[in-house]
Amino acid sequence: MPLLPMEDFVFPDDLLTAPGEASGERRWWVLHTKPRAEKALARKILDQRIPYFLPLGKRQWKNKGRSFCSYLPLFPGYLFLHGDSEARCRALETNLVANCLPVPDQDQLQGDLLRVYHLMVSGTPLSQESRFGPGTRVEIISGPLEGMEGTVLRQGKQLKFYVEVRFLRQGVAAEVESWMLRPLDTPRHAAASR
Repeated sequence: MPLLPMEDFVFPDDLLTAPGEASGERRWWVLHTKPRAEKALARKILDQRIPYFLPLGKRQWKNKGRSFCSYLPLFPGYLFLHGDSEARCRALETNLVANCLPVPDQDQLQGDLLRVYHLMVSGTPLSQESRFGPGTRVEIISGPLEGMEGTVLRQGKQLKFYVEVRFLRQGVAAEVESWMLRPLDTPRHAAASR
């Protein structure tokens, strides 16, 4: 049973999937929030109709025989705002932002966020990953994440598909099976013949 229902994590709904605008001052800003203020900031800027993305992951646990779940930020302390300088200033006026980080490579961040979004909407269980591990760059060749590229991490006996937001040097991971993957340096026909 969720303690709180899943909140809006992206506004507008097509923020990451609609083609980008050809001109204008709208751009990505990474807002470093005050501690545990990500959702409060999202609510405030949603009220102001400012586009944003707050990646959330489901966390489940048991206490005294009862099951609980909640939705926690996959990148604790960060919210991704998409707007002009005025939108950034309005977010800063909430007093929930500790720092606003400029993004020099807008296309790279847009691509990274789109991959995180696809992982979220696939329904695959996600976990927050805050370190880079050695791994092989792979493409998923089967299942709901088919066509996605990322890095493989191994934690214990579990194989995880890692997608990073390079700007933050953090990422999220989804559990996968080895048969779903092909190394990016292996031709497609070789992976299919296994």
